[in-house]
Amino acid sequence: MLSRAYTTDTQSKSSDIAATILAAASPPQILAACDAVESFLHKHTADQTRWFFSITFPTLICKIFGFNESSGSSSAAVKSSSPSGWIDIAALANDSQLADRIFSLLSPTGVLLSSIAAADGLSLVKYVFPVERLPEWVRYMLQNERDSRVLSDLCPLFKNRLKEDSVKGSSFQVQLNVFEYYMFWFVYYPVCRGNSEGPQTVRVRRSKRFRLENWAYSIPGLSSTKRGLEQKNEGNLYMRLLYSYLREYVPVGDVKSHQPYRSSLLHYSFAYDTPFVEKAEFLVNTLIHFWLVDNDFSPLPMNLCKSFGVSFPFRSVFGETPPTSGLGEVVNVFVKYLNPSSSAPSDGADQVDYTESPRWKVGGTFNATQSRNVVPVVDSGNSWNSWIQRPLYRFILRTFLYCPMESSIKNASQVFTLWVSYLEPWTICMEEFAELDANLAKCNKSTLRDVTPSTPHGYTSSWQAFVLANYLYYSSLVMHFIGFAHKFLHTEPEVIVKMVSKVITILTSSSELVNLIKNVDTVFHLKPTGSSKGVLNALHRYVPAIREQLQDWEDGLSETDADGSFLHENWNKDLRLFSDGEDGGQKLLQLFVLRAESELQSIGGENLSQNLQCLDRLKSELCQLFGGPILKPMNTTETLQCGHLRDEIFKPRSFGNRAMVDIKYKGDWMKRPISDDEIGWLAKVLVKLSGWLNESLGLNPVESSQDSPSWSYLDLSTDARSEYGPMEMMKVVFCSFISWLLMLRGAGVTFMREHGVRVNLRVLASKKVVVALLIVAAFSLLRRTFLRVG
Repeated sequence: MLSRAYTTDTQSKSSDIAATILAAASPPQILAACDAVESFLHKHTADQTRWFFSITFPTLICKIFGFNESSGSSSAAVKSSSPSGWIDIAALANDSQLADRIFSLLSPTGVLLSSIAAADGLSLVKYVFPVERLPEWVRYMLQNERDSRVLSDLCPLFKNRLKEDSVKGSSFQVQLNVFEYYMFWFVYYPVCRGNSEGPQTVRVRRSKRFRLENWAYSIPGLSSTKRGLEQKNEGNLYMRLLYSYLREYVPVGDVKSHQPYRSSLLHYSFAYDTPFVEKAEFLVNTLIHFWLVDNDFSPLPMNLCKSFGVSFPFRSVFGETPPTSGLGEVVNVFVKYLNPSSSAPSDGADQVDYTESPRWKVGGTFNATQSRNVVPVVDSGNSWNSWIQRPLYRFILRTFLYCPMESSIKNASQVFTLWVSYLEPWTICMEEFAELDANLAKCNKSTLRDVTPSTPHGYTSSWQAFVLANYLYYSSLVMHFIGFAHKFLHTEPEVIVKMVSKVITILTSSSELVNLIKNVDTVFHLKPTGSSKGVLNALHRYVPAIREQLQDWEDGLSETDADGSFLHENWNKDLRLFSDGEDGGQKLLQLFVLRAESELQSIGGENLSQNLQCLDRLKSELCQLFGGPILKPMNTTETLQCGHLRDEIFKPRSFGNRAMVDIKYKGDWMKRPISDDEIGWLAKVLVKLSGWLNESLGLNPVESSQDSPSWSYLDLSTDARSEYGPMEMMKVVFCSFISWLLMLRGAGVTFMREHGVRVNLRVLASKKVVVALLIVAAFSLLRRTFLRVG
């Protein structure tokens, strides 16, 4: 039992330290504040730190991450517009000493995190995390009382953490212990930073001097030398903290890890309520929902939602919103760490089993006592991969689909780096994190472990199960990326060509990998028969899981009507990478090569020969992927026609029962995505109306009919008694006029068919045309008004 005087003294000291932290805005002041915090925690036991975590700790969080604390309430914390956070100050000052000192304070082996663990052991403090800082889909769930009560059962992250507000009664709040509260703010920091920065809007000026070598070099894998983490990440304080927390709290199958128990921990069942496993689950789920899911309108698997009878009306709320920008780098570190490459087997004895369809297993009926069964079960291979498969896929796909046309592709390039890294887990080695490990050792040399150099390996049969479990990353996502490439080719041709080439290089890096991807695509479109090859028959058991993933992972994700994409109709029903149809991968990549060659030649410059060489390598890789040349020899006329496709986006749509790929418009207006000079909704309406008119008038078929149109003839009566009557004369004139109109229509349609002319009303969607019409209408209305008044 602590005395009242001692309690008052700790409260006073905690308030003084909080004031010191709040005033720390320069490197010397920050160093002094860190010393004060560590000195206090060293001198006091766990049961004496209640006032520290009640008063000082919320202030410390606000200053570390640069949040403003208003009215002394942490719930009012918002990101400051100026770099007031200690992490930001250390980055701007490029002060390695200050960064090391902050890292030492926040290190998982430091006194602060040790005191947090001790305080949680005694349940000294509980915090309420502000609802407005939660992931967006959770925020909307908490607005409804029924959804709030189901949330803790749907999402294990909020299991036993969602409590009813004792003040408001019907509302719910998220209550966390000290460690959970700190981790929520730690994970929210890059989300807040990305929201404050927002997407960078740029306008690309096309000139022969325009170069993007620096952008290409900033994407690992597109540069000539292999690099681990990006250059600007090296020495990044936040990255070092993230990696240190993952190493300390999240076990992976890495027998080389410095923690002796980590290589075998995941062999224990996740049903055991051990604090360490629960902490690992908590941290992984927090990263997934704050970074990968967040504003996704389909945040949870469809099977899980159906089992609880829950449907999310988030599509109308979130719309076509891309993920938060700037998260690609931190997600890349997170995914690389969880990647099972370090435990890849050399033989089949211990091979990681990904063959089971990854799903969220729900047992029994809906009640609170069985909510533990909702926790995602790690496959028998004890891998985290099944936890991140769906949210990561949707994170990458949403970035490609919903990337604004006028925005910088910097964020998309970061996500692209994340994707290609996930496609090649066999190339990841411990040297990827050598810089973060070395920085970690600066502050705690006792935890230094030697990083044994290892040679990156290529694809082997031991990775077959991984590829099969993540097959959509190698097939359907490639198709969506081709749509992204067509969409941005006219703005960033050099970078886009290198990105496409990188993806095709990965797919063709091994003949075994190419054959596996092709064989799965073959059995996906065939029914199992006894006469099929043994290899194909063995792959049939994976098809149901792939179909389920295709419908679940792409739930609600479809391209808009004028965004330059091509999978609008059957976006989650089929695999089309190896399809030979107009919307198949071979034809789309063929069109991409033609457009890319035209784009690269149009910008010219010193790097033209190098860019064309890269395009030639892409052609050879495509030949290897599809088993033959994808481009036939063209004469000069065909080459000139292909040049007109330079600014064209391939985007087949459908009107009635006819695909837009059959509606061959003259010119490129009808196929281009919505531009800044057009009114979006009006352009879509006029495109559909033009398609309907062309369908009705028979202007779509390529083979024009040579038969004469059937004319309407008028047979006049020869009855003399009624020939000269006025009514009969009016009928004759009227019918003659109608016949003349029909003749003109037939002649016009024939002329349009012969010359390949199509109805194109999209020009009326131009803002200039609409403004002109509005001005004319307004002038006419004012003129009539003045005439009436006069």
